[in-house]
Amino acid sequence: MHGRLINNMESENQTDVAEFFLLGVSEVAEEQPLVFGLFLTMYLITILGNLLILLTISSDNHLHTPMYFFLFNLSFIDICFSTTTVPKMLVNIQTHSKSISYVGCLIQAGFVLFFAGMENFLLAAMAYDRYVAICHPLRYTAIMNPCLCGLLILVSLFISIVDALLHSLMMLQLSFCKDLEIPHFFCELVQIIKLACSDALINTILEYLVTSILGGVSVLGIIFSYIHIVSSILRMPSARGKYKAFSTCGSHLSIVSLFYGTAFGVYISSAVTHSYRKTAVASVMYVVVPSMMNPFVYSLRNRDIKGALRNLISKAAFS
Repeated sequence: MHGRLINNMESENQTDVAEFFLLGVSEVAEEQPLVFGLFLTMYLITILGNLLILLTISSDNHLHTPMYFFLFNLSFIDICFSTTTVPKMLVNIQTHSKSISYVGCLIQAGFVLFFAGMENFLLAAMAYDRYVAICHPLRYTAIMNPCLCGLLILVSLFISIVDALLHSLMMLQLSFCKDLEIPHFFCELVQIIKLACSDALINTILEYLVTSILGGVSVLGIIFSYIHIVSSILRMPSARGKYKAFSTCGSHLSIVSLFYGTAFGVYISSAVTHSYRKTAVASVMYVVVPSMMNPFVYSLRNRDIKGALRNLISKAAFS
């Protein structure tokens, strides 16, 4: 009798999930036009900036090297990453709705995991490219051949797809209560797991384990590469050679700091604060800002990109 009562109470608390509700960055009605304008501006800058990088690299033969091959893929991933989250938020603000379908939420969460994983691996691949270029310059062309570059992209794709599918399939096993409000502007895996009525311990363990392994391997690879890079640079006899070597790494280091710094900040903020608004703002720094800043970091700090951009603009003006 007691067991039947518990089952009845659980069935009352659980429901067939039709949709989730995204609370966004702010629930204040007066702030919605400002939030809409800010996110629309950031999204347009992200798309136009990264498209310009794609066009510049593809149109200049001098940039058809492994370093810019990875940058090309990074810019494409940044466009997809922002497109996965921001447009839905803009539509919700315009329609005065907070809802996202159950299937749509799981798909969005899966794509966020996939694109975040791809960015994680691409940054590690770019660090390895700089390591080979500076520490083994005479063997650079032989080591960083098109087959290896393509293989690195394919392995990154495979692992990211498996990771996203694994978490998505695990989320399908969860049952949810009636309170389905997500304190974010997009469906984040951590927040979805928190809404589950059923036991989500395995999901939580899997999330932290996989994130720690994949993120940890990439970060350790980047640190290992730069330890050797700095050691090689310090052994260079000329100051000009040191400056040139450091300048080729400056853009990549800036992007690495931006991506991992903001991602780490999100998890710290979500752990120490119970304010959903602060956590949502931190997520903006993790999802939107790095994708928007990457084109600026590379175009402003990279002499080859600036030269190719000038040539591209000159050709467009003459045509």
